[in-house]
Amino acid sequence: MNCPCNPTKRYKDCCQKAHNNIENVTTAEQLMRSRYSAFVLANIKYLHKSHHSTTRLSKKEYKELEKWTKSVEWIKLEIINTTEDTVRFHAFFKENRSLESIQENSVFCKENNHWVYLNAK
Repeated sequence: MNCPCNPTKRYKDCCQKAHNNIENVTTAEQLMRSRYSAFVLANIKYLHKSHHSTTRLSKKEYKELEKWTKSVEWIKLEIINTTEDTVRFHAFFKENRSLESIQENSVFCKENNHWVYLNAK
């Protein structure tokens, strides 16, 4: 299977490593890519684990997120810019036969010795 974050790579050689052990993530961009792949694969446990403890969603919100991630068709991820702790990206998906997108400048930091998503600027 190709990796959702980068179809030129195999999932097992890319985001699966992060999904199996978040401590394999060494940069904010790697975490962003692994989170995008987790959205595509509806891997809610990983989305929870990779979210900073102070900004995590509630259990109810994660259930709603899982339902939504499964209801859309993910198209592609474009990384626009990265710094040490931010990633500006554009994610495309189809919802109700309409092409939609999310554009965000995500902020990441380390918590418990691994990278996590903090918030969006």
